[in-house]
Amino acid sequence: MLPTTSLSSMANVEIYELKKMDLKNAVIIDGFPSVGLVSSIVANYLIALLKMEYIAVLDSDSFPTLSLIRNGEPLGPARIYARPDLKDGDQQIVVFSTELQPSANLLRDIGTAMMDYALAQRCRLVISAGGLIIEREEGEEPEKAEVAVYGIGSTEAAQELLMKADAEPFVEGVISGTAGVLLNEGKRRGFDVVTLLAEARPDTADARAAALILAVIDQMVLHMNLNVEPLCKEAERLEAQLKILHRDAAKKSRGVTTGVETAYG
Repeated sequence: MLPTTSLSSMANVEIYELKKMDLKNAVIIDGFPSVGLVSSIVANYLIALLKMEYIAVLDSDSFPTLSLIRNGEPLGPARIYARPDLKDGDQQIVVFSTELQPSANLLRDIGTAMMDYALAQRCRLVISAGGLIIEREEGEEPEKAEVAVYGIGSTEAAQELLMKADAEPFVEGVISGTAGVLLNEGKRRGFDVVTLLAEARPDTADARAAALILAVIDQMVLHMNLNVEPLCKEAERLEAQLKILHRDAAKKSRGVTTGVETAYG
């Protein structure tokens, strides 16, 4: 495997290419875990929907020593996928997907590696999906409240893209994790980065929030006229498996092992 992105000696993260693919003008989706596993559900749904192929691995000496097995194929703990067969007019999508919950000291390196990759591959846009915790009045049930998708862009062009979609402006607050790093890097480098946030339950995988964000991503770049209601049902199917995968990945990252490997249906 040859490294497609060579970072400085101070960096802890590298990207290794498994399959060469032309990614010029592609849109990158950041699938690193967020509140309610929203980004993970979005990433996994797009990989399945678009029949994407595993093209590269994101690796670090600080990642846990595990291999995710799917359909008899070993997969790295953090992976990059892309659409293999594009028809005229199709938008190339690149998804960063993982079951890891990276430690705080790795987030800057991960976000920087992602941005370096976007520039090296001549991609045009990075979208980061995430969950948002909103403080509500006592007695107000989130399920009955109106849920919106909020967006922030790193550049004027990214902000204009958001204005054409059903996303409310995110005016004030804090965005952490890889999403925050990507926004800052996009602002610094003049690269279009969009973060989409939907209210999510912090204690469980939130398929509803993920479906709302998927609908906005569709409006912005896919144009497949995805319907939110079927999206919710499909996204819910990912919840149980993702919970188990994230739980086991978290155990491995903490050095917890039972000596027994786990099989998933």
